[in-house]
Amino acid sequence: MRVYWGGVLAVLLPELEATVEFSQEAGRRHKDVWEHTKVVVRQSVPRPAVRWAALLHDIGKVPTRVMLPDGRVTFHRHAEVGARMFDSVSRRLGFDRADRSQIRFLILHHLRANAYEPGWTDAAVRRFDHEMGDHLTDLLDLSRADVTSRRPGRRQEAVANIHALKERILAIRELDARVPPLPPGLGNAIMEAFALPPSRRVGDLRKQCEDAVERGELEERRDAGYYVDYLRRSGVTG
Repeated sequence: MRVYWGGVLAVLLPELEATVEFSQEAGRRHKDVWEHTKVVVRQSVPRPAVRWAALLHDIGKVPTRVMLPDGRVTFHRHAEVGARMFDSVSRRLGFDRADRSQIRFLILHHLRANAYEPGWTDAAVRRFDHEMGDHLTDLLDLSRADVTSRRPGRRQEAVANIHALKERILAIRELDARVPPLPPGLGNAIMEAFALPPSRRVGDLRKQCEDAVERGELEERRDAGYYVDYLRRSGVTG
């Protein structure tokens, strides 16, 4: 039966109505997207952006589902597709710009935190923190709500993993506040090494080092000469 709330769902949110009885796993009805979505909404914190993202986070699974010959089901890039689908939803429902941006971001990135592993480097954790920005708290809360496994201990394990990610983010922020990843005086070292006056170019070169640290290409908290040598290897000249 695909009629809900007197047909209101099909009229206002056909993207969501399409998830009803839409299976996530071959032959497993309890895994249909709509049933999963309702659990995620129930488990989510009562903040409007998180609740809306919980309701719509998997709408991209309908157009991206692929049944493989071995019985597996994939939803490649469903987060990206769902975020694009939300654009039309947000216009239809009249979301303001700030809410539209926040909810779209959460839908687009709703899988990111659940991919965390303890083996992530500090640079990877720092990069995740910077990329999530002001959305971090909502994103982590959505990620916790999105864990609906019925396997014993699986939900507790996944939620604990998200908590561990948050704790690492806070620890790295605290460390960076005390001892920045790049050494003080790096700008002066860059000017001296490449005979540059104080300028935007010096800031750009420092940012180049910062980005390399975030990507894990350079170690953090080394002496200034280490980063100057990196710039030279990168082809920077005076």
